[in-house]
Amino acid sequence: MLNKTSTTLWYSPWWKRVSITLLSFGLVLFYATSQVSTAAGNATQDTWVATWGASPFAFLSFNNAPPPGPFADQTIRQIVRISVGGARLQVRFSNEVGTTPLRIGAATIALADKESSIRPDSLHKLTFGGSTGITIPAGAPAVSDPVDLQVDDLTELAVSMYLPETTAASTVHMGRTAFVSSTGDFTAAADLLGAVKSTTMFFLTGINVAVTETTGVIVTLGDSITDGAASTPHSYNSWPDHLAALLDVRGNGQREMAVINHGISGNQLLSNGAGSSTLGRFDRDVLATPGLTHIVVMIGINDIGTGGRQFPGSTAPPAPMRTAEDLIAGYRQLILRARSESPSVKIYGATLTPFAGTFEGYYTPEKDQVRMAVNQWIRTGGAYDGVIDFEKAIQDPGNPARMAPAYDSGDKLHPGDAGYKRMAESIDLTLFE
Repeated sequence: MLNKTSTTLWYSPWWKRVSITLLSFGLVLFYATSQVSTAAGNATQDTWVATWGASPFAFLSFNNAPPPGPFADQTIRQIVRISVGGARLQVRFSNEVGTTPLRIGAATIALADKESSIRPDSLHKLTFGGSTGITIPAGAPAVSDPVDLQVDDLTELAVSMYLPETTAASTVHMGRTAFVSSTGDFTAAADLLGAVKSTTMFFLTGINVAVTETTGVIVTLGDSITDGAASTPHSYNSWPDHLAALLDVRGNGQREMAVINHGISGNQLLSNGAGSSTLGRFDRDVLATPGLTHIVVMIGINDIGTGGRQFPGSTAPPAPMRTAEDLIAGYRQLILRARSESPSVKIYGATLTPFAGTFEGYYTPEKDQVRMAVNQWIRTGGAYDGVIDFEKAIQDPGNPARMAPAYDSGDKLHPGDAGYKRMAESIDLTLFE
C-alpha cells in the first residue's frame, strides 16, 4: 500500500518523477563520492618511509664459533637507533633466509633507556592483522600493524620479541645490540634483568615511519666497512651512522634524509658467502626500501681480497680471482637495475679504501692494482650519478696503498671510529639535496 508521499509522486507527471529520481541519484552519488574521496585522503595522508634497516643473512661462523641459540620460551630485546622520526611506526621482521616457519608469540616496541631497560610509559604492543602473534613462513618477511608512537630523529628504540617455540637463529645481522632473556615472555618488562648481551641481532630487519612531508631515503650498500666492523661495539660509529647525524643537523630548509645501512660484513658483489651476493640481494635489500631516493655503493674489496684464497678447514675450491672488468660489469648491473626501477633514484659510487698490510694472502700488490683500476673507473667512468671518494679521505699521504694510522682500527682493512667519522665528513651533503 502506498503512503501519501508515494502516491503523490506516483501520480505526478512523468517529467517530475524522472527529475526527482535523477536528483535523488545525484545526491547519493555525490555523498558516496565524497566519502570515497575523504577515505582516500585519509589513506594517503601519511607516506611510509624506511628509517632503520639491517640486511638479513644466515649466521657466518668465525674461528669455528658455534651459532647463537637456539631459543626456546625466551625474549629477545634489540636496540636500534632510527634516523628520521615521526608519529607512527611499523616494524619489519624477517624469516627470509630461514628454512622453517618462525613463530613470534608476542612483540613490543618502546623508547630505549639504558642497556636492556625501556621507558615503560612508551611501551606499545605490536600486532599483525590485529593478532598479537604471527607465524612467518620460511623465506618471507612480516610487517607489523602501524603503532602510534611519537619519536624524534636519531631516537633509540627497543623492539622485543617472544619466541615460544624452539627456534634456530636462522636470520641474523652481526654487529648490532640485542639482549636475550632467560625463559619467559618479557616483552612488556621494564628491564630484562640477567639477560645476556649480544652483538648479533635476530629476525629484525626494518623500521618504517609515517611522514607527512617530503623525506628522502638513502641506502648505503656494502660490506663490513659500511656495516661498521671494528668500530666500538654497541655504539653508532659506522660511516652511515655519522652520515645520518650530519644530515640531521644541517638544517637550512633541507629536506629530511633517512639513512639505511645495508652493509653486511664479508659481503661480496659477485659471490655468495656472507649473505647473498650484492647482485643477488639488491632487489630485496635496496630497491624494495620504502621511500628510496638515493643509493651509495661501496662493495668489492672482499671480491678482490678473497681471490685465490683457500679458507682454513674448507674443502671448497679457492675463490675466483676477480678482475677490474668483472667488478665493473657488476656495478653496471646495479646501476641499470636501479634506474629501471625508478629513474628518479640517484646512485653514487664510493671508491674502495686502501688495504695494504692486512692479513696474508688477502692483500697483494697485484690485487691492489685491481682496486686502483676499479677506483679510477668509479671516478672517471661517468656511469654513476656521483662519486664519493673514501680512498682519498682516509689513505696515508706518505703511503697511498695504506690507510692513515689515525684512521686505522689496527687491522689495516677496517677504519676505527675516527676513520668512519672522517669518511662521513668527506661526503658532499649537497648530493642529497
